[in-house]
Amino acid sequence: MPKKTIQRFLPDPRKIASSKAVRMFGSVAQRSNLWHLNRRSASRAFAIGLFVAFLPVPAQMIIAAAMAIFFSANIPLSVALVWISNPITMPPLFYASYQIGSLILGRPSEPFLFEPSLAWFAASLGTVVPPFLLGCLLLGGLSSLSAFITIRILWRQAAIKAWRERQRLRASKRQQRQQEGLQPPKHNQQ
Repeated sequence: MPKKTIQRFLPDPRKIASSKAVRMFGSVAQRSNLWHLNRRSASRAFAIGLFVAFLPVPAQMIIAAAMAIFFSANIPLSVALVWISNPITMPPLFYASYQIGSLILGRPSEPFLFEPSLAWFAASLGTVVPPFLLGCLLLGGLSSLSAFITIRILWRQAAIKAWRERQRLRASKRQQRQQEGLQPPKHNQQ
């Protein structure tokens, strides 16, 4: 079942609940449905976490927690998925975002030498930033949508499989009882 698989990788909800990023939302963040894992909350959390992971902004965890509260998604999963963009994965994610944005805008890609300063941002505002932001939003949106749909499908398939397994077990128990003579066989009533 996807729920058990996802829960294995989730951080401890008590740890997330006590973090500064979540405590700042007060009692709103303590609603129980934001901490339970089900098909809706998981698919929304995947969508939120992956979208925010592509945003080139600081405080991604706070943004993910706020969006999880607003959209009634699972907070721990939303916050944990933001870490897909970490110091190791950010350069390739952001470079790919820039390349895709440049391709869509029809601009030749320029050397992408990021420098976390206002001077770099001001100098790049007209050349690098538009394709970079467009690529980040596009890749974030596409990964968000595909994750949402994938989680919904996987969860549904797991539920159907579990339901069929329960049906099969009930039928085999009923057949076993019939063979032991404990329950008369069912007759078609017409």
